[in-house]
Amino acid sequence: MPDKRMSIDEVVSELEDGMTIGIGGWGSRRKPMAFVRAILRSSLKDLTIVSYGGPDVGLLCKSGQAAKIVYGFVSLDSIPLEPHFRAARQNATVEAEEYDEGMFQWGLRAAAQRVSFLPTRAGLGTDLLESNPRLKLVTSPYDDGETYVAMPALPLDVALVHMNRADQGGNAQFLGPDPFYDDLFCLAAEKRYVSCERLVPTEDLLKEGTIHTLRLNRLMVDGVVEAPGGAHFTLCAPDYGRDEEFQREYVATAGDEDKWLAFKARYLDVDEAGYQAAVKERGQS
Repeated sequence: MPDKRMSIDEVVSELEDGMTIGIGGWGSRRKPMAFVRAILRSSLKDLTIVSYGGPDVGLLCKSGQAAKIVYGFVSLDSIPLEPHFRAARQNATVEAEEYDEGMFQWGLRAAAQRVSFLPTRAGLGTDLLESNPRLKLVTSPYDDGETYVAMPALPLDVALVHMNRADQGGNAQFLGPDPFYDDLFCLAAEKRYVSCERLVPTEDLLKEGTIHTLRLNRLMVDGVVEAPGGAHFTLCAPDYGRDEEFQREYVATAGDEDKWLAFKARYLDVDEAGYQAAVKERGQS
């Protein structure tokens, strides 16, 4: 089995301006934040971000590196609205392509199956059909003659996801209550990179969880990074919960530029080791 271990910076060095990047996780839950922080440290620009959005989307809007956001929602879960994304939408500094949560999942599934669209009832009778010019209707060719929304595929250049455990070949598992759609993000992408809380020998994966927790197999992954705390400050059950105090500190930066600059200097202008050290130091103070 090939050894696919990489560093965070090696993964980000393979990204290019203008790419469409899918970011796994859900809201403020198991987001690949170590990858996001590395993108923030880079010179990457003009990115299209495809996400069930959380602080990943907000940070990339604030940095100006996201030119377009394709999303089913953008939320911090315990804090309903992501403030930096909200500011970007209100100030029209980012292009937005909005879908219903189910439609968004169907778009990833279409890309994974390499078809241009999939029919769905989701979205019928809603304003999405008027506000999103990409959406079209399709009539069933069968006797029922039903009308459906033709949800367009959401193909990705790159997928970035975070899992609880992985082996060096890229087999990866979730251990929390929900797999989210990390597998669909990977299947919809040309290149797929996984960060994990801990790398373990392949034979130990089933000691960590049952067979159904093995969500990603090595054929779906091009690189794997061991990144303890790599989803912080989002929830990564059962390894750790959401850092609610840190999240509130982050939210406060949206209304105060001085607070943002201080937050950025302390947590984002440093490498991943510096970030984790700053988080630990903060917890001890």
